[in-house]
Amino acid sequence: MSVVHRADTVSRGVPRRLFLRLALVGTVGLFLVESAAAFLSFFWPRRTGTFGGKLTVGNVTDFQVPSITRVVDGKFYLAALPEGFLALWQKCPHLGCTVPWRPDDPTEDKLADKGRFNCPCHSSIYNRYGKNVAGPAPRPMDLFKLEIVDGKIVVDTGKPIERADWSPDQAVKP
Repeated sequence: MSVVHRADTVSRGVPRRLFLRLALVGTVGLFLVESAAAFLSFFWPRRTGTFGGKLTVGNVTDFQVPSITRVVDGKFYLAALPEGFLALWQKCPHLGCTVPWRPDDPTEDKLADKGRFNCPCHSSIYNRYGKNVAGPAPRPMDLFKLEIVDGKIVVDTGKPIERADWSPDQAVKP
């Protein structure tokens, strides 16, 4: 029996199995890269409006005492109080839910007969100073640094200020 070697059986290019394997690996790899890009673009924090920077809210005379004004772009409430102004971050210190101001809710506050911050997630309640009065919240609402420059209120939303309790010296006087 003789063995015949054929020189013309040497294939040219990529074998079919290798080509299909590379195509499958490339398709799966492309899918994973696109999935990772979609995930990162969805969960990457975006700066919207002026949150994370300085925001001029208005003139001191624009806010009546006592009042609570929501500043949507800055994600905080501006509290105009007899002691001065506070910029209260709308995020609950318990688990980070957005805490709305309820102007018609009854309160124990001596300043007014109505109004309180009421967290919808775990029922923490805060007075108009942001002090926690009920619920599981471990501390008062955080503040943002507030300055009054030439009669205008400027709030820096770059870094929230944690506080253990409310004290009148936290308010910025006009």
